[in-house]
Amino acid sequence: MTKSTNSDELGQEEKPKRGLLGSSAIVSMGTMLSRLFGLARDVVLANLLGAAPNADAFFVAFKVPNFLRRLFAEGAFSQAFVPVLTETKEQQDHAAVKALVNRVAGVLGGSLFILTSIAMLLAPWVALVFAPGFASDPDKLALTADLIVWTFPYLLLISLTGLCGAILNSYGRFAVPAYTPVLLNLSLIAAATIWAPRMAEPAMGLAMGVMLAGVVQLLFQLPSLHSLKLTPKPVWDNRDPGVRKIMALMVPALFGVSVSQINLLFDTVLASLLPSGSVSWLYYSDRLTELPLGVFAIAIATVILPSLSALSTRDEGGQFAATLSWAVRNVLLIAVPATVALWLLAEPILATLFQYGAFGTRDVEMAAASLRAYTLGLGGFMLIKVLAPGYYARQDMKTPVKIGIIAMVSNMVLNVVFVFPLMWYYDMGHVGLALATSASAWINAALLYRGLVKGGIDLSPIYDFKFFARLICGVVAMAVVILWLAPEVPAWLSGELGWRVFWMSVLVMAGSAAYVLILAITGLRWQTIKTP
Repeated sequence: MTKSTNSDELGQEEKPKRGLLGSSAIVSMGTMLSRLFGLARDVVLANLLGAAPNADAFFVAFKVPNFLRRLFAEGAFSQAFVPVLTETKEQQDHAAVKALVNRVAGVLGGSLFILTSIAMLLAPWVALVFAPGFASDPDKLALTADLIVWTFPYLLLISLTGLCGAILNSYGRFAVPAYTPVLLNLSLIAAATIWAPRMAEPAMGLAMGVMLAGVVQLLFQLPSLHSLKLTPKPVWDNRDPGVRKIMALMVPALFGVSVSQINLLFDTVLASLLPSGSVSWLYYSDRLTELPLGVFAIAIATVILPSLSALSTRDEGGQFAATLSWAVRNVLLIAVPATVALWLLAEPILATLFQYGAFGTRDVEMAAASLRAYTLGLGGFMLIKVLAPGYYARQDMKTPVKIGIIAMVSNMVLNVVFVFPLMWYYDMGHVGLALATSASAWINAALLYRGLVKGGIDLSPIYDFKFFARLICGVVAMAVVILWLAPEVPAWLSGELGWRVFWMSVLVMAGSAAYVLILAITGLRWQTIKTP
């Protein structure tokens, strides 16, 4: 069937109204807003529940559907669904796209409905599997089971929301999916401040807030899908060729997600063997490296996947390579200065954000050590996010999985190599974990890059001498300004909140201004950044 040219078929003919950079900025702003409201949510939840047993029960009950969402619904499904949807959109008419959406919604929704129903019926056993330590406290285990009954439907709702978001992203409508996660944080803040405090068990009110968030997030997507004439009408047809192709692509993608979960589990086991505080130091330092990763790299990766999928379908290899090279250059524009800034300002940032109450001076120093180790891998983490879509867009799920396994094994070996010497000689085993993670990220990124080049993707535009000269000059200028203006570390450790916030604001603005100014003076133009 040939692609329809009927102008009424809005979804099929609509093109993105903005460039890749503009779309990336929209996703970045949505992610940033979600992170800010997430911080506010954590403050409100801590105020309501603290670290009491019902807090443990709620976080486990909330973690269960979130874990399965990450495993099945988000990464693996999106990586498999977007290329197939894009291929159908490019090669067939709107009716074929709508049929695929309906059948995917039916199979995904039906499967998750069955899984959700079983989990709700077997909630006590689900609680025991995910929190075996609660077995010694029957009341906590029973509360966790009751909460799971309310939180588990979130898996079904947020997975369907993810389906809707993937469709919108494929049609260049990035704003609604980007801002949807904010609604989860707003729903939980509302639950924690309005009805949960009035309930006999506040955690139950929060669990209701989780389910409400799932409903609100799904409903928020539907008007945009309706305007594309792609509102899903679920049809169960697991023999549909498109559905079967997505399922086949999901299998290696699922394995790839599982690899990262195994890696995380191994890191957690090792961290639990280290001195008290190691897990927290790693957590706080990791949160800081996640900010540039989530706001910039993941945003660019989200935007380029539909574009790369369309280019691959149309066999436009030159533009495919140009788009991928553009993504790498833009990521480096953020990754390199972020690495240097986080390295130079590790203690000041940690002191400004976290050194209050029980988080003391030693905690800042130890977390700063692991933050610096993580920053060494920040560029690798960010490059992985934009190089991997080069495979997914061509519906090659197996190669990234093979590379992920190599990186996982490397990480495990390097954990042993780095952790124990640092633990025995410097009492900083947690830094070894961060170093191993950073090293394995660069191994992963290097193998992804090599595989793309060997696969015929011309990434030579990345190697632009003028681009790298400008980047280095800008970063050097930023570093000089920071070192010139920054107060000594002891002042940060003893300073008041207002003093810390003032100086951190000065350093961020002055360093950023110096970086951008030097880039402009040396000839980097907006058009170069804006378009592939």
